[in-house]
Amino acid sequence: MPKILIIRFSSIGDIVLTTPVIRCLKQQLKDAEIHFLTKNNFRDVLKNNPYIHKIHSIEKNSSEIIEELKKENFDFIIDLHHNLRSFEIKRHLKKKSFSFDKLNLQKWLLVNLKINFLPPIHIVDRYLKTVKKLGVKNDGKGLDYFIADEDKISLSSLPGSHQKGFIAFVIGAKHFTKRLPIEKIISICKKINQPIILLGGKEDAEKAAIIEKSNEKLIFSACGKYSIAQSASLIQQANAVITHDTGLMHIAAAFRKRIFSVWGNTVPAFGMSPYMPVNGSKIVEVQNLSCRPCSKIGYEKCPKKHFKCMMDIDESIFLEL
Repeated sequence: MPKILIIRFSSIGDIVLTTPVIRCLKQQLKDAEIHFLTKNNFRDVLKNNPYIHKIHSIEKNSSEIIEELKKENFDFIIDLHHNLRSFEIKRHLKKKSFSFDKLNLQKWLLVNLKINFLPPIHIVDRYLKTVKKLGVKNDGKGLDYFIADEDKISLSSLPGSHQKGFIAFVIGAKHFTKRLPIEKIISICKKINQPIILLGGKEDAEKAAIIEKSNEKLIFSACGKYSIAQSASLIQQANAVITHDTGLMHIAAAFRKRIFSVWGNTVPAFGMSPYMPVNGSKIVEVQNLSCRPCSKIGYEKCPKKHFKCMMDIDESIFLEL
């Protein structure tokens, strides 16, 4: 019975993107015992995954967990993070490991010189290449996200206007340059003219309140009111999802939702667009913008001060919802 440790410390979306590896290892390697190492903040993303035997976590440093991991006596380590922390884990455990290629040079070339040498392969398929030598193949079943019964949101708890169907609009994202400005979101909501639930964290609540006031009959803010799992439950029940390049986008893909993914300073070419998108899903972006991508992650303000990658988004595409 092989005992396998998968390493991916962060973040929500990146961890959701590892779920095909978790499932395929468990189902294709007889009696495999799958352990997962992540940061404390992200344990909840995986806590209901039935393919995981045990979740290990750290606050900051790999030294926090070394002794615990040594006692497990793993057969293999699957390093899907490939950074200094994961290197330290592998160095101390001294077990056969398989590491994910982050393609940092290719990303640097695209961001800084606008030369695209990135392979046209989704990151999920690149993750799965990491375990190819173990005889594991992509089963074609997409991403997983599991919600505990206590985290499932009843539609009856929502405003009456939203109980018969709604569009989920994920307005949050870690970096400013990955988020639509408030005025653009309000304008898009007016074009949709359907019940909309705004999703995001507590940090998005103030912005969401402004958007909600623009049309209180059709817009309901859930920002900061629900956990990640509860927000995922709303995503699962939505008619369609509008989202920035963020974790809930990948959760929506796990639920096979129709997704309108909005891209600002980052680009789908990085390999992290919605995986296995259903018919009718759209990539919404400003193409042929010379300054884009300006970062592989994001900034707290537009380096060029014009923010055209978001301000010039064609809103008419949302009329298709």
